[in-house]
Amino acid sequence: QVQLVESGGGLVQAGDSLRLSCAASGRTFTIYARSWFRQAPGKEREFVAGISWNGRHTEVPDSVMGRFTISKDNANNAVYLQMDTLKPEDTATYFCAASTSDTIDISADRYAYWGHGTQVTVSS
Repeated sequence: QVQLVESGGGLVQAGDSLRLSCAASGRTFTIYARSWFRQAPGKEREFVAGISWNGRHTEVPDSVMGRFTISKDNANNAVYLQMDTLKPEDTATYFCAASTSDTIDISADRYAYWGHGTQVTVSS
């Protein structure tokens, strides 16, 4: 099994930045692509960034392109989400996910492991 723990969420004002971290432990040699999703109350879980195992390939949707950047540190089994120019509509619980495949997939059901989430609230 793999355990994922997110950190770095909080309450910020519009225009501010936050950096989320996701630490992995356990059988980390079984996970490859890592991604971030978010879910706002009453909405479906939404893909916001993904990165391949070697970090060479990343993907972000148009909704956050130019504002969110994903990176990773394989030595520490960590993945990060740098969020800049935050907007009130970015308010959500942010989840870290890990796949046993090295394909970055925007569908949540493709990921075998999930963290418990960290809350990001952006005030206007």
